[in-house]
Amino acid sequence: QKGDSGNTILHYHANIRKSLADAVKKYKLIPYNPAADVTRPKIDNFVSNYYDAQQLAAMLDAFKGSSVELPVTLAAFYGFRRSEVLGLKWSAIDFKSNMITVSHTVSRVKIDGKTQLITKNRTKNKSSFRSLPLIPQVKKLLLQAKDRQKQNQRVCKKPYNPAFLEYLCVEDIGMLLFPDRVSRGFSEKIKRLDLPYIRFHDLRHSCASLLLANGISLKEIQLWLGHSNFATTANNYAHLDMSSKQASAATIAGCLALEPSTSPE
Repeated sequence: QKGDSGNTILHYHANIRKSLADAVKKYKLIPYNPAADVTRPKIDNFVSNYYDAQQLAAMLDAFKGSSVELPVTLAAFYGFRRSEVLGLKWSAIDFKSNMITVSHTVSRVKIDGKTQLITKNRTKNKSSFRSLPLIPQVKKLLLQAKDRQKQNQRVCKKPYNPAFLEYLCVEDIGMLLFPDRVSRGFSEKIKRLDLPYIRFHDLRHSCASLLLANGISLKEIQLWLGHSNFATTANNYAHLDMSSKQASAATIAGCLALEPSTSPE
């Protein structure tokens, strides 16, 4: 009724079934698990929206100087989830070794009708905890952001919020960028550009498709994106893997080389 996808309903079902299983086995509150008899929906086929290299370059250029330039750039280059981008701390950036590490997340939840930020010293799954090379263009932007934050602290003085000094993605007054503000700021600007509309999360798909189009294997993309298993990466992006399909086509054509047929007289 709310339009939830099959994937979302499967997650609901898994949580409910696990809770009721505990009620049966652990707490002896009910005689059997009623969720075990529920027919689960089929998983939806994943179809992503994404930009190609030219579109991504145009988008990044349009976001230069905007309040969400840093999170947008990080999502485009690394395919980070929104929670991973906003959870990045300066301690996660090693400017000497040129590495960036994802180990902390920031998300939003509603508690008693009020939206609150939730910070966690853990990622979505073990594979999401990852260290990646610091790309030169991103390093330059991060150094600029670090200098700008120091300058804002000097200018604002006491009004500057000291609670989020560790974080990369903050407002000029020091407040951590709110997840909805990032998504909304991205969406509003995209609608004004001469580009197809995509969501902030589609930058993750754009990153994956660009890597795939340039010969990076699905396994390597799994590690880059931090998917928990290869099946997720394959299910999401195998249909875009044209390089391997071209190789398969060339192989089968070579194996089954046919002489051109002659027209009957």
